[in-house]
Amino acid sequence: MNARRWVVAGVAFAVLWVLVNGATLTPTSLAGTFLVGLAVGMPVAFIFRRLYEEEFDVTRLVSAAPAVVAYTLLFAREIVVANIDVTYRVLAPRMPIEPQVIYIPLRVETDLGVTTIANSITITPGTITLDHDPDENALYVHIIDGRDPEAVVEPIRQWEDYALTIFDEDRSPGDTPPEIRVHPPDYPPEPKTVTTQERQMRDTTPATTAEDGDERPNTGDEHDGGAEDGR
Repeated sequence: MNARRWVVAGVAFAVLWVLVNGATLTPTSLAGTFLVGLAVGMPVAFIFRRLYEEEFDVTRLVSAAPAVVAYTLLFAREIVVANIDVTYRVLAPRMPIEPQVIYIPLRVETDLGVTTIANSITITPGTITLDHDPDENALYVHIIDGRDPEAVVEPIRQWEDYALTIFDEDRSPGDTPPEIRVHPPDYPPEPKTVTTQERQMRDTTPATTAEDGDERPNTGDEHDGGAEDGR
C-alpha cells in the first residue's frame, strides 16, 4: 500500500513534536500535543514535498517497525553503558585512555543508512566519526580505548544489521561484515575532504618547491654572466 510521502513526513513531524515537547503521559495531553504537531507539520511537509519521493510504501514501514524498535533499544543501552564507561575513565586515578583510529567498512550503502550509523557513533560517548571514505564506503572512527577494537565495533555491527532492514539495503544482516583496520599512532588516516579527481591531479602534478630539487631550467643567464666575468 502506497501513500503520499509528504503525508507520512507530516505525521512523523507530529510524533517528533510529541517527544520534543515533553507532553505529560495522559491521553488528553498526548492527543492535544499530537494535533498541534499535525497542524504545524502537515503544512511544512506539503511545502517541501518536492524534496521527497512522490509515494511511500507504508507496508515496508510496518515490516521495518520491529527493526526500528530493536535499533532504538540497542542504541539506548549503548548510550548508558558508554556514559558509565567514560565516567569511570575520567575519575580513575591513572586515566585508562588509549585513543585509536579504526577504519570500519560498511555494508549499508544508502546516504540515510550511512548517516544514521555515523551519527549514532558520534552521539555515543567515547567514539566519534571523523570522516567517511566514499571510495570504499567506510568510516574513520576515533575511539577512547583502542586495546580491544573488536569489542567497540561489535555494537556498531549490530546497529548495521538493523539498519540494513530499516533502509531496505541491497545486503542483508546475514552477510559477513568487512574486516576493520587499525591505524597505528604514527600513521594518521589521510583526510577524505578532497575528491578522487583532485587527489589524482595532486599526485600527478610535479612539485615546484626548492626542497624537491635544485634543478632549474637553464635560461642562458648564468652562461652570459660567466662570459661577462671573463671579459
